[in-house]
Amino acid sequence: MESPVALAHEAIHETVENILKNEPRGKILDVPAGEGALSLRLRNLGFDVSCCDLYTEIFKLPDAEIKRGNLDAKLPYEDKSFDYVVCVEGLEHIENPANAMREFARLLKENGTLIVSVPNIMNIEERLKWLFSGYTSHFKPLSAEALKKISEEFGGMEEIALHVNPIGYSEARFLLEKNGFELQKTYLDKPKKNSWAFFPLAGLIRLVSRFSSEKKRKSRWTDELNSNEVLLGGNTLIFKARKT
Repeated sequence: MESPVALAHEAIHETVENILKNEPRGKILDVPAGEGALSLRLRNLGFDVSCCDLYTEIFKLPDAEIKRGNLDAKLPYEDKSFDYVVCVEGLEHIENPANAMREFARLLKENGTLIVSVPNIMNIEERLKWLFSGYTSHFKPLSAEALKKISEEFGGMEEIALHVNPIGYSEARFLLEKNGFELQKTYLDKPKKNSWAFFPLAGLIRLVSRFSSEKKRKSRWTDELNSNEVLLGGNTLIFKARKT
């Protein structure tokens, strides 16, 4: 069997590995597992890894069990089965991220940890792209003809390639809190190249936000949206949250 290849950017897997390397070992669910590249990293750290994906036929991790599961439906595990759930490159590919977040809450034990990633559609570069083009790098206009070509290219497994839900910081945090998670920390995959060029504009955005009251900024998560991780961060936001 071939070695698993990362379907997500390596920097995302490296960040998840760094987040978990000093955590107590336990049972962890990797969904969607893809070919198993992140699962291999987690297994090498000493975690008891379970793997789940909509397309089990692409899984390539030797000596590992893979279950077929759809993040838009109920996942094939019992309640409170895991100490950790990791969802990288998942929510933006499905029709119903809210269902997935409910499932993560169901599957985690009390005080369990969820690590979930979403594209960073709120960094300053993406905000400018939205302003001038009407769409971001991660979510471009897609015609029916283009969708057909992608489906043919991926053998009917177009969900692997398609970003269908532009879920950003605010949406992800809302879903976390709604489903009983406490956000502990937000990470970026890696700094964007030439981010220094945006420092003056980022400073202006932060300055303008100061005209709002502290109460309003807190209620609208303004300071978080203008943090280095979000405003000047990389292509991906990675959340670490605890089930309360």
